[in-house]
Amino acid sequence: QVQLVESGGGLVQAGGSLRLSCAASGRTASTYSMGWFRQAPGKEREFVSVITRGSGMTDYSDSVKGRFTISRDDAKNTIYLQMNSLKPEDTGVYYCAVKRVRGRPYDYWGQGTQVTVSS
Repeated sequence: QVQLVESGGGLVQAGGSLRLSCAASGRTASTYSMGWFRQAPGKEREFVSVITRGSGMTDYSDSVKGRFTISRDDAKNTIYLQMNSLKPEDTGVYYCAVKRVRGRPYDYWGQGTQVTVSS
């Protein structure tokens, strides 16, 4: 089992920046990828970014590409999401997730951290 704890959310004005962290613990050795998702009020959860464990490959949704950067610290079992040029539409609860097996759904989810961007 994997436990995930997100942190770093908060209130920021449009154009500002935040850096989210996700610390993983438990059975993390076989993790295939770790990703960030978000859920805005009244909307379904959406993909934000992912980083693959072995290759280091990253991917981003079109809505955040060029503004957000995902990274990892393997020694700390932690991933980060640097969010720049924030927009009000970035507001939502941001969740960290672990995918253990390629081609399978994400297996573990954190509690989420709130990001609010004011205009």
